[in-house]
Formats: sequence, structure tokens, C-alpha cells
Amino acid sequence: MSFKIGIVGLPNVGKSTLFKAITKNQVEAENYPFCTIDPNIGTVAVPDERIEKLSDISDSEKTIHTTIEFVDIAGLVKGAHEGKGLGNKFLSNIREVDAIVEVLREFQGKDIAHVEGSIDAERDRDIIDIELIMADIQLIEKVLPKIERDAKSGDKVLGKKLDILKKVKAFLEEEKMLRDLGLKEEEMELIKEYNFLTIKPIIYLRNVDGEIEEGGDVLEINAKIEEELAGFSPEEAEEYMKSFNMQESGLDKLIRKSYEALNLISFFTSGEKESRAWTVEKGSTAPKAAGKIHTDFEKNFIRAEIVSYEDFVSLGGWTKAREDGKIKDKGKDYIVQDGDVIFFKVGR
Repeated sequence: MSFKIGIVGLPNVGKSTLFKAITKNQVEAENYPFCTIDPNIGTVAVPDERIEKLSDISDSEKTIHTTIEFVDIAGLVKGAHEGKGLGNKFLSNIREVDAIVEVLREFQGKDIAHVEGSIDAERDRDIIDIELIMADIQLIEKVLPKIERDAKSGDKVLGKKLDILKKVKAFLEEEKMLRDLGLKEEEMELIKEYNFLTIKPIIYLRNVDGEIEEGGDVLEINAKIEEELAGFSPEEAEEYMKSFNMQESGLDKLIRKSYEALNLISFFTSGEKESRAWTVEKGSTAPKAAGKIHTDFEKNFIRAEIVSYEDFVSLGGWTKAREDGKIKDKGKDYIVQDGDVIFFKVGR
């Protein structure tokens, strides 16, 4: 399962430099607004040393990490919802991603122009948030008249959808993000088709000068350091990070935050042919996880043999784990846990 993370922000905040560093793709990152016009897309293997360990124990022919797609989207400016800058293009591109990383500039860089004329991360955050809110309001205003007409037929589902859209519109008009509205799962399903921008999970990322402050709700990354790290060997990167008191790379932190924002976990399959990491939403049942491997697996699911990553590693694989009674035989109601190593039994 690959998922898309959109990297957004005002022009010249370091989006493309960050994208190039974390994906190791060479893209334009010049000092002028709208350097990025069409979105750049880079697919990255999700770092997880657990899959490497499983592969060693099973002596697997292949080791396959799960992946994440980063999308470097054109810079947004004030008035984007009215079509200013590359507004319409920006907004259409961002609707296609699963979560948003909003890059806020805190590095000075006097030789790099700022579209607003000064460095103010909170102001920039407000500009982008308001543009997303206004774009969602515009979308509702476009679809509401038809829903109102059709709901007059007495259709109960349309009536519910109309009520939710009105509630959503009122909330947005208070300049609040829909992710904070607390919609129920049933309500979310009814308006899922509209793909509202402000309902997507968001990660705020400060692009800073110098050393990084660890912890907190807002992620800090020095894009220039990440750019340099991208060219190092793993050993060189580790030494370089130590010199900046960094415990992990910006990419690792960003992926971890992305998993948290999207409520994702990883499970594994491991054998002689391959060891592989898979991604599912937290709370997924065993058949749903099986469906990530192949759609027929969910439909024809029978049972799942499950052992924890810790037991698999400490006992040296399936054989000893079975001998020690560490393998659990689970049915359709089992909720998959992060780190589960699973063998699915399916029918035909």
C-alpha cells in the first residue's frame, strides 16, 4: 500500500529542496516563485529495520519495504482560491493526496526572496489555512443548490447529506478546519466524495536554520542538512547527524508523523521467497490486512497464523516459534497489531 503525502507551502520556503533531499530526486529548486509548476512525485521506501531483520532470519530472496509517495506541489499565494498565482492548479493537485505536509519557512536566507517580503511562519500558516478553507467553502457553494433540489424528493440519504453539508459550511465560515469538527464515521462517509481539503490530516513542518529542536507537535527539519545527508552513506549520515545532535533523519521523523496522522501501522510476511512490509489502518481486521496482499485473500480468508515480531526474532523464525507455542491461530475478528508477522490461510 502506497499513500501520497503532499508537500505544500508558499513559494521559496524550501519545499523542493526538502523534496529533493527526502526522495533523492533531482528537481528544480531555484530562487523564484512558481519554480515548481507540475507536481514532482517521488516514491520512497519506508525505513523499517524490522523488515531487514526478518529477511535475514528467513534467508529471504527478496526484501520489500512498503512505500510512500511524496508530491511536491506548486507554491501557493494569498488569493489562490480566486485563481491567483497557480491557485487552481495547486488546489486540484492537493485534493489527490492522503495527507498534507505544510512547510513553514523559518530560515533567514536573505538572498532567497520571500513572496510576502518577510519571514513570519505563523502568518504564512494562516495564509495557507485560509486558502484551503475558502476552497472548501467554494466547493460546498457549488454543490449545495443541486443537493437542496434533489433532497426535496424526500430521499432520506440526501436529506442527511444536506444537513451535514450545511453544518460543514457553517463551521468553515468560522475559519475552522473540518478535521476539527468531530464528524462521525457515518457523516464522513456521506461527504467522502467531495474530498474536502481541510479534512485531510496535516503535518506542520518548520524549515529552520541550525540545530533542530526535538519533540513537540510541529516537526522541525533543516532542509539543507537533509539535502547533504541524502548524499552520504548510512555510516557517514549517522556521524553527520551526531554533529547536529540529531537522533534520526528528517525523513524518518516525517514518515513516522505521516503514519501517526493517517492512523497507519505495519505488519509483515516473511519466508524464503520474500520478507515484506505491508501498511494498513490501525484497527484493521485480519481479512482486511489479507486484502492488502491480494483482493481475493480478503474474500477467501480462512485463518491467520500470527506471531509477534519480537518472538519471531528471538526464536529465530517460524519453526521454533511454532514449537514454543508462540504462533496464534486467529479468525476474521482478529485486529492486526503493529509488528505482527502473519501467514494467511485462504481458500479458493
